[in-house]
Amino acid sequence: MDQSNRYADLSLKEEDLIKGDKHVLVAYHMQPAAGYGYLETASHIAAESSTGTNVEVCTTDDFTKGVDALVYSIDEAKGVMKVAYPIDLFDRNITDGRAMLVSFLTLAIGNNQGQGDVKCLKMHDFWVPRQLLRLYDGPSKDITDLWEILGRPRVDGGYIAGTIIKPKLGLRPEPFAKAAYQFWLGGDFIKNDEPQGNQVFCPTKKVIPLVYDSMKRAMDETGQAKIFSANITADDHYEMCARADYILETFGPDANKVAFLVDGYVGGPGMVTTARRQYPGQYLHYHRAGHGAVTSPSALRGYTAFVLAKMSRLQGASGIHVGTMGYGKMEGAQDDRNIAYMIERDSADGPYYHQEWYGMKPTTPIISGGMNALRLPGFFENLGHGNVINTSGGGSYGHIDSPAAGAISLRQSYECWKAGADPIEFAKSHKEFARAFESFPGDADKIFPGWRDKLGVHK
Repeated sequence: MDQSNRYADLSLKEEDLIKGDKHVLVAYHMQPAAGYGYLETASHIAAESSTGTNVEVCTTDDFTKGVDALVYSIDEAKGVMKVAYPIDLFDRNITDGRAMLVSFLTLAIGNNQGQGDVKCLKMHDFWVPRQLLRLYDGPSKDITDLWEILGRPRVDGGYIAGTIIKPKLGLRPEPFAKAAYQFWLGGDFIKNDEPQGNQVFCPTKKVIPLVYDSMKRAMDETGQAKIFSANITADDHYEMCARADYILETFGPDANKVAFLVDGYVGGPGMVTTARRQYPGQYLHYHRAGHGAVTSPSALRGYTAFVLAKMSRLQGASGIHVGTMGYGKMEGAQDDRNIAYMIERDSADGPYYHQEWYGMKPTTPIISGGMNALRLPGFFENLGHGNVINTSGGGSYGHIDSPAAGAISLRQSYECWKAGADPIEFAKSHKEFARAFESFPGDADKIFPGWRDKLGVHK
């Protein structure tokens, strides 16, 4: 059934919709299945995303038609369609009237992802009007709070050197805590990796006290504060809160140095929001494990990594993993920096929409996945700043001298970039950074050809 007469209005102007402040705008890349027209399929998507059915029904009235989602722009040659969703379509909490991300996802990527007339449908950007934006939680904590804990200024506090305990699974409590101590002697921030939780060989109630002891000893030895991001992900929200409460109780007077990591993609928006609302005093660390199932460029449906990151700020994530923009081992490209810009700035351009955040706290880009001290200068140059958290597992524990030396090499890499220094020359007076060349010779050969002669390393 062709629904374009009702669910499409190509006379609508985007600038008027934005000025009206009454619609969420969504840009999709769409290709119809063979035998279906573009506008016909786009209109079916808008119908399925809002008030439509596959037949005319007698219960539809004029009010219902007033909240139809409408296709307002199509570019068949580029495969781009845009839909305007009236904000009244979206569900609100009965407890406090606030907005929920679940409702946005239910409409914008709900039934339309299973339509038989659609070959490809992927959300690439969305725009939220001010009157709806103010109903989302947004972050309660941001990187400035971590800088303060670390004794740095709250403005441009700089790079936070972090790691992931490696191997990600298989360590018993004592080796796990020892690995944490070894890194904290040189670094700032340790996170659980996404599957680390309450394994039978490493129970939470045994390993967490040991990790806290490692933190205290490292702080005593270095005179510097340390931060631990603990994974509280669980299927059940009561279980998640039980883990969080136990961790805070264990860290006691140093509970402010605890962040909570939630696997936000597999755990879902409800888990992220529960953590945000139940523990507003903690930095909320959004791990996006599994997101590639829908965000990968090879995926024909779903949404992009940009969309995922933008949604995380609405939900209240203090930080989210954003990949390495082509500088690490994970899928991504240099132009992915617009992901970081969208979540950290108060005014930013997306692929299709400019978003104003009206003072909502920023979400920190967390850089992880195959990074080491040799790859960081190029990454910082591409991003344009170093105010990020970087969790380098192999880049720390793979350092030829020690995890602490690996952590120091990461910080020295940032200092090298910030000073505008030549990395080879900088390495000559910074031992840990210099030893990173020997620790990761494959990267050194690729990024800094001729480094062996320049640094006098011959093996």
